[in-house]
Amino acid sequence: MAGSAWGRYFRVMTFGESHGPALGAVIDGCPPGLSLDQALLQQDLDRRRPGQSGVTTPRSEPDRVEVLSGLFEGKTTGTPIAMVIYNQDADPAAYDHLREVFRPGHGDLAYFLKYGTRDHRGGGRASGRETAARVAAGAVARAFLAEHGVRVIAGTIQVGSVVARSRDWDEVERNVMRAPESEAAELMEALVNELKEEGDSAGGVIEVLARGVPAGLGEPVFGKLDADLAGALMSIGAVKGVEIGDGFETASRRGSENADPIFSDGEGKVRTRFNRAGGILAGISTGEDIIARIAVKPTSSIGLEQQTIDRQGRSAPLEIRGRHDPCLCPRIVPVAEAMVLIVLADHLLAQRAKTGIPGPAGSLPPPPLEK
Repeated sequence: MAGSAWGRYFRVMTFGESHGPALGAVIDGCPPGLSLDQALLQQDLDRRRPGQSGVTTPRSEPDRVEVLSGLFEGKTTGTPIAMVIYNQDADPAAYDHLREVFRPGHGDLAYFLKYGTRDHRGGGRASGRETAARVAAGAVARAFLAEHGVRVIAGTIQVGSVVARSRDWDEVERNVMRAPESEAAELMEALVNELKEEGDSAGGVIEVLARGVPAGLGEPVFGKLDADLAGALMSIGAVKGVEIGDGFETASRRGSENADPIFSDGEGKVRTRFNRAGGILAGISTGEDIIARIAVKPTSSIGLEQQTIDRQGRSAPLEIRGRHDPCLCPRIVPVAEAMVLIVLADHLLAQRAKTGIPGPAGSLPPPPLEK
């Protein structure tokens, strides 16, 4: 996989910078005949766009997506789908004071060490704005997967020390934190606003749930579904940790405590009692819900003074100006969904290529008739 591309069968390449003319994505491998409503694509972009509330950056971008190719009379043609999102509220002058210094916690230093140059205007490709292109591609994957009964949803389950204890996925789009619990959402918002007033920021945890995923997706040994999901989610700039199923909690258990009994539901479908593995065993989907969580770091661009160096290696105090999210979680929710959607679309097409069917190659025999 190239640095700006993901996938083998459903292949996505993104382009563009935070304060350049535009961002976009090209999808190669989307099957023909898929009904694609551009208004539905826009819905996902509207969920990610800046300026939605007091807990997001005030940058005002409409993020209108324009489909340039691969679509005819409302259906995909099987040829590459090119989409573009023009930047309308770029303000590169706001970053002139960062031309000679490296922002702590950002990609500035790493990009300079790798390339010998960097785009100081909001981080260029390292900016979170790059994810708008991912969301556009994920919306196409969502339409494809919906035809196979697959649904992907996500929500903020933790900000700082505030943790959502329940899961009401219908609640996610009712609050600015995109949390699946209203009470926790209020506490999260209060915490973020408090830190914002102090010139600081908050990190958090996002949970992603994929329902209706057929059994059999994933390849042994180096094309495991959970490995690809982890890689795709870790490719989101602010993500510093990923777990599938019970994840790190399993490290403190005994084998007997972590055991997950397997049973048949009487209709030929295999189930696990607790779904501790998050719907994936040996890198292959089991048909259970796929559950993943990502750790999102606090926004590195804060109003408090930080210490750094300039390009000559001299110590330099830094106060970052510009427009930044005090908490990234609400806008990363649709990005996390997009990356899971893209991976699942890719694996579904891989399974189709291998077996000719979108689901598992084998199945259990029907239950015996009662005498």
